[in-house]
Amino acid sequence: MPTPADLTADDFRKIGTDEKEAEVIQRESISAWRDAWQRLRSNKLAMTALIILALITLTAIIAPWLVGKIYGYNYYSNDLLYTNKGPSATHWFGTDDLGRDMFIRTWMGARISLIVGLAAACIDLLIGVIYGGIMGYYGGRVDEIMNKFSEILYSIPYLLVTILLLVVMEPSLGTIILALTITGWINMSWIVRGEIMQLKNREYVLASRSMGAGHGRLLFRHLLPNAVGPIIVTVTLSVPNAIFAEAFLSFLGLGVQAPVASLGSMINDALTGWLYYPWRMLFPAILISLTMLSFNIFGDGLRDALDPKLKK
Repeated sequence: MPTPADLTADDFRKIGTDEKEAEVIQRESISAWRDAWQRLRSNKLAMTALIILALITLTAIIAPWLVGKIYGYNYYSNDLLYTNKGPSATHWFGTDDLGRDMFIRTWMGARISLIVGLAAACIDLLIGVIYGGIMGYYGGRVDEIMNKFSEILYSIPYLLVTILLLVVMEPSLGTIILALTITGWINMSWIVRGEIMQLKNREYVLASRSMGAGHGRLLFRHLLPNAVGPIIVTVTLSVPNAIFAEAFLSFLGLGVQAPVASLGSMINDALTGWLYYPWRMLFPAILISLTMLSFNIFGDGLRDALDPKLKK
């Protein structure tokens, strides 16, 4: 065995690390969110979907006002001498059976769809996070009772509850959002419950509890922030579901009422004459399909970016 006197300078040299490897080792570490953003940026399909969603949202906000300023009409202006006309320089998407401009009405319908989808998703987020967080954190009898209630509510046919509420109450934008959120929050609550149950026995949670942290601090400062990835993905994927539900209800005549435009009601109005005036159905159908597809693609890409282990 060598003694200190036998050691030389060569015994203390760096072994197995060249300059390039040392540069990699010393490189600044990045946060989980920045790492997820880099993975999302590398997903060209998801980024394309995000750009499309941004363009749809911006156009839905600006286009009806801008075209109305240029040509002097709005989404309920009608001209009975110019009914069912095809796309032209003055009516880019043509006109309907009342002579109303289809371009403005289509983008107003997209605005309604986005408002309903985002509002319903935010309400589902609020209720689902609080309800699911309480279930997962307390567990035991509390979890059993609350989970049983959500299961009973979930077993009731979703469309039946929604349609009955819209029949009883006057159809409006607020009523539709309320109807969509009666049971829409349940899936979010189950996602949150599962995440909290996995996290609540981690070392950092136990350490905070031993230092006197209260229930609210543990739940909202330590547990929920670490479950934010699945929550964001669930919210993103719930938006197209709400958009489709609103379009379906409007198609049945239970959505927003005339003269307010809705993509679903516009498709319903165009149904009888689609063989003769296909543009009346074509543009709303393409827009709602593109919006839902883009949300789904972006949601899938976001899920893979936040948790690459889920990527197939």
